[in-house]
Amino acid sequence: MNRILAASVALCLAAQSCVVFAAEPAKPAAKDSAKPKTLGEAKDWSAYGAGEKPALVCYVVGHPAKSLPAKVSRGRIALQVTHRPAEKAFNVVSFELGYTAKPGSSADLDIDGKKFSLFTNKDAAWTSDAATDKAVTIALAKGRQAVLKAVSEHGTATTDTYALEGFGRALAFADKACNVKR
Repeated sequence: MNRILAASVALCLAAQSCVVFAAEPAKPAAKDSAKPKTLGEAKDWSAYGAGEKPALVCYVVGHPAKSLPAKVSRGRIALQVTHRPAEKAFNVVSFELGYTAKPGSSADLDIDGKKFSLFTNKDAAWTSDAATDKAVTIALAKGRQAVLKAVSEHGTATTDTYALEGFGRALAFADKACNVKR
């Protein structure tokens, strides 16, 4: 029961953070505090902030350096780590898979040999609780490579490889903006 509750909360928090990123307007709006603002970039990673204190949301986004199988059509593929201080939610890890995952399946995350099991729901994969979010975020910040393996609803196995150089620096931009201490 607690795992289901934690999973539901994680889904809600992460889904809200994805909506913030996806809702970025094409044209800048004057004094629009909800529009994401770039906090900094490092290699293939970008940090953003949206809103104003006390409802400020900070997040880091990156895309895989390599996705297999290469010839499979997929939507957006990304890794995102989000802080929502007003909700006391930090280091919320989510992966956009670019397809609908096989119902009831899990995704396997390997960060330099450290293994984590993530649950899937629709087109995303999540950690199961705040402690795992924190452990994954620390491993990402210190790591060189993250590999996520998952299976689509059609049975296609995918492997997304993320180069982590720059992740730690981008995370530091998000941490500073949202006053997260490490």
